[in-house]
Amino acid sequence: QVQLVESGGGLVQAGGSLRLSCAASGRTFSMSRMGWFRRAPGKEREFVAFINWSAGTTYYAGSVKGRFTIARDNAKNTVYLQMNSLQPEDTAVYYCAADPALYTSAWEYWGQGTQVTVSS
Repeated sequence: QVQLVESGGGLVQAGGSLRLSCAASGRTFSMSRMGWFRRAPGKEREFVAFINWSAGTTYYAGSVKGRFTIARDNAKNTVYLQMNSLQPEDTAVYYCAADPALYTSAWEYWGQGTQVTVSS
């Protein structure tokens, strides 16, 4: 089992920045990737970004590419999401996820989520 705990959410004005953190514990050696998803009010959960845990390769949704950056600290078993130029449409609950596989659509482990609210 892998446990994930997110932090760093909050309220920010449009154009501002936030950094989310996700600390993993447990069987972290089994992780191949970690990622971020979000669910806006009244919408389906959507992919934001993920990182290949060993290689560091990153992948982004088109809506956040160029504004968000995912990074990892292997020693701390922590993944970060630096969010810049935030817009009201980025308002959502952000979830951290981890999985032993690299390229499957399902993710096995999920955090509890952290709220990000962007005011206009």
